[in-house]
Amino acid sequence: MEIQSESQLQGIFQIIGQAANENELRSQVTHKIRKYFTTTRSGIFFFDSLLSANIKLPSALKKAAETALSTERNPIARYIAERHAPAHESLVSSPKAWQLVCPRPDHWHVMAGPIVTKGQLIGVLGCTREKSQSAFTHQDLADMSAVCMHSSTWATTMRIQQSSDSLENSLNGNTTPLAARLTARERQIADLVALGKKNAEVGAELWITENSVKQALKKIFRKLEVSSRTEMAVQLSAEKQPR
Repeated sequence: MEIQSESQLQGIFQIIGQAANENELRSQVTHKIRKYFTTTRSGIFFFDSLLSANIKLPSALKKAAETALSTERNPIARYIAERHAPAHESLVSSPKAWQLVCPRPDHWHVMAGPIVTKGQLIGVLGCTREKSQSAFTHQDLADMSAVCMHSSTWATTMRIQQSSDSLENSLNGNTTPLAARLTARERQIADLVALGKKNAEVGAELWITENSVKQALKKIFRKLEVSSRTEMAVQLSAEKQPR
């Protein structure tokens, strides 16, 4: 069993290294993390995307996100922000105090770790378990630390590449790449749709309604001057091709 776990962990590292963008990282890595750590829920969140002014979250979800990311109200968030290291609820709080912070039954046990770039905390990986499941262990923390290290390296590399691409576009006189025409959330939706996901699947992954996805696609089609999901996918693919 130990050999299998080590193999699964190495598999997660490989998938992280091969991800082409943040959406692909979420879609391909999240379920692997959920399986490896045997969790009820898991997620990868980048703050600049989650808290973007262009993103309209449902009020309940926005409130939950604000609580989860608040270093004043959430001791796990505070630990991660101060130490840039993973933590679980029993490391930073008593069971009674934790239930006051997060009373949800599917968040009875919580573990999260940092994604760091250039010394700045830019995102987190999170996992939760129900009351009937065992608590996270120190070995889980060690493994989460390794996953976070690979994710941080990936994020740093991707953002350097994006900066380089933006500079190249500017020097070549291409001032309106897709990234400039679409908002951060619209690009997330477009990338997921280009992977073949249905509106309901996109909505579930991004925590928005199916109708919100539908309305966003109308705006995306108009901005890109296309009339179908296929045409949009072709444009996205063409932009990623080396020049």
